[in-house]
Amino acid sequence: MRPDALPDGHSQTPDRLAEGLAVQGLCFRERGPFSFHLAPGACVGLTGPSGVGKSLLLRALADLDPHRGEIFLDGRRASAFSGPQWRLRVGYLPATSQWWHETVADHFQADWLPLLAPAGLPETIGRKPVSQLSTGERQRLAILRLLCNRPRVLLLDEPTANLDRENAQRMETLIRQDLHARQASALWVSHDLGLLDRVTERLLVWRGGDLQTRQTGERQPA
Repeated sequence: MRPDALPDGHSQTPDRLAEGLAVQGLCFRERGPFSFHLAPGACVGLTGPSGVGKSLLLRALADLDPHRGEIFLDGRRASAFSGPQWRLRVGYLPATSQWWHETVADHFQADWLPLLAPAGLPETIGRKPVSQLSTGERQRLAILRLLCNRPRVLLLDEPTANLDRENAQRMETLIRQDLHARQASALWVSHDLGLLDRVTERLLVWRGGDLQTRQTGERQPA
């Protein structure tokens, strides 16, 4: 994709993309340039072959890895923020969550208890040592931790891949409700096109070193 064109057909002039996340000519680890726009409230899927660099793209957007190009959030360049300030606004959920305190509750600052029941988790889980959590509990709690930070953009690396169907649907609903309520946007990585059909309205398909845009539900031959 040319660095001077966005998938939704808009010009890359920042004035015309003042809201949401605008990515212009992003390059990292011999990949790119990539350019696209996430409008407020939009949930966009990202899919492609394993190992192509989808997780690396999320890490570049979160300013965790070296990259070139420009990233704007609501019209402001990423370089105007410190790294921690940026990552509070552009929140990254890795495929494997990280935990650094002994108990669950120590990882939360905002009022997170109302989110536990919709996630299928008991209120007593806050007292539980992280070491005693199941894989599914860790994944659901990692999603809740991200939502409690109230980022403007969510970068989701297969957020429900380790969950059974019931809990995956719970978390899909919570994420979509959060995006709608706050008009936040999300880039959701998954290999599951059925899931992306449910939760996103547009796909970025990584093919041949390029990002191709498709509407959710479209199918193309491999």
